[in-house]
Formats: sequence, C-alpha cells, structure tokens
Amino acid sequence: MIEVMNEPKIAPMPVTSAEPLRRVGPPPPGEQPALLIEHATKRFVVGRKKKAVIAVNDVSISIRRGEIYGILGANGSGKSTLIRLVSTLLTLEAGRVAVLGHDIEREEMAVKRLINRVSVDAAFFKKLSPHENLAYAARLYGLDAKEARAEAIRILARLGIGEKRLSRPVEQMSRGMQQKVAIARALLTSPTVLLLDEPTTGLDPRSKLDVQAFVEEVRDTHDATIVLTTHDLAEADRLCDRIALINDGRLVAEGTPDELKSMVARDHGAEPSLESVFMTFTGKSLDEDIGDNDNEDDE
Repeated sequence: MIEVMNEPKIAPMPVTSAEPLRRVGPPPPGEQPALLIEHATKRFVVGRKKKAVIAVNDVSISIRRGEIYGILGANGSGKSTLIRLVSTLLTLEAGRVAVLGHDIEREEMAVKRLINRVSVDAAFFKKLSPHENLAYAARLYGLDAKEARAEAIRILARLGIGEKRLSRPVEQMSRGMQQKVAIARALLTSPTVLLLDEPTTGLDPRSKLDVQAFVEEVRDTHDATIVLTTHDLAEADRLCDRIALINDGRLVAEGTPDELKSMVARDHGAEPSLESVFMTFTGKSLDEDIGDNDNEDDE
C-alpha cells in the first residue's frame, strides 16, 4: 500500500530464521520496528544573516527488520542529514528516533552497538592497510582480533578483494576497492541496522554490481535491516523493498517500487518508472539532480 505524507505505525522483532527475511513494512501492530523515526526535524543556521534552513522537516518513517529501505531525493533534499541523525552524528531538534526500541538520545551507546554506517566518502587511516584499518575497528568494538581478521578476509573475498591486497596502503587502492573495505569494516560489527549513504556513487560498473549483490546477501543471511540512499534509480528498483521520496526535507511519498510506479501511471498519466516517480515528487529529472551539486550535503 502506498503512503503519502504518512505517519509511522508502531510495530516487531521477528524470530531469527535460517530463511531470508523479506518483511516489507510498515510493521504491523505489535511488531517492534527495526528503525522508528517520529516527527524528526533538523535545522541549520547558514549565512551571515543567520537564516535557519530546515534540512529535515517533520519526517516519520517505520521500517521492519529485514527490509532494504531506500531514501531518494534531489541534492539538498535532506536524505543524508536524515541518515546522520539516525547514526547519532547529528542531534535532533525535534522528534524521536529509536533503533529496536532504543532511543538514540537517551540510549546512544546501545544504539551505536546496533548500527553502522557507510558513506559516499569513507574515512580511513590512508597510510594503513585495509587489514590494519579493520583491526583497529575490531579493537574499538571489543572484537577478538583473530576472529575479526578471519571474518574480514571472508567478507573482502566475497567482494572481490584477495588476501594479497590486504597489506597495501588504502591510499593506493581504487575508489571502488576503498568502498568495499568500508562495507567490510561496517559488517565486522554485525550491525542490526546498516546505514548505506550512497555506497556505490562513483564506482565502476563491476564494483557497483559487486556491492549491490553483497547488499542483497547481507540482508538475506545476516538478518540485517538496511537503509540505503542512492542516486541510482535502477539500484533502488533492484534492491529496495520500499522507497521513501524526500523533497525539501519532507517525506512526500512512500511505497514499494511497483506501488509507486503504478501510482504515477494511474494518477498522473506518467510512464510507470522510478524516473517518473522521481520527477513527479521532486519536480526534477535525475540528470538535473546529479548535475545540481556533487556534494549532495544538506547543510
């Protein structure tokens, strides 16, 4: 069912199963959401005149455990700010965010143990190797070094990075390779909620397909909930169980890819495609969006 400007529905943690969890929300009554965002609002003060810009404006979303939930919007729409709010990198001005029932403000450390984030510009110690960066991350989370190394090798091999490359400094690796290392680092902590902020932007086609396939595998085998922002509509169509459209900081539409495409065809006489959905709710074409601002940030 498509929801436009919808309110969240409180919702459950499923019993872990060997079968892939494909629970498309919103969560039914009684089920705890993996991620619950209620009336989230964030303003930034910019410019000499100290004018307040509302980057996220009264956004409410409820995401089921096991979903891949996409957030689409034009540059400056607020989608990356929303991800930063959930990841506790920014503080809420109003509203509430909870991860598996844990409030991000009152229970920040509990939330940090449940989430991890991969951004379009992954941060590393550039002079260190992937192995050294991953070992450092493992130590921060109190993981056993030997077990973490074995798991890192397994994850990186699945992403197409052989063990021989693990000793090369990160700064000598391609952008695609660095992003794969960032994903491996995030997965070392087995996050319940994985926040992917444009993880394939700037990657070559092969690396992009590798990452997309791995995202699907993570969802199906790790009981992970994944929140994905992307500029790639084909990627959103392939990966996302549901999609939210954000425009000028507001949630303007939400539904499965097929629901959104059917809706714009039925109600607006548009071609049933995510390009048409994007244009209908943002007033921009995808080409305009990408060319608008390479730094997509919403401040």
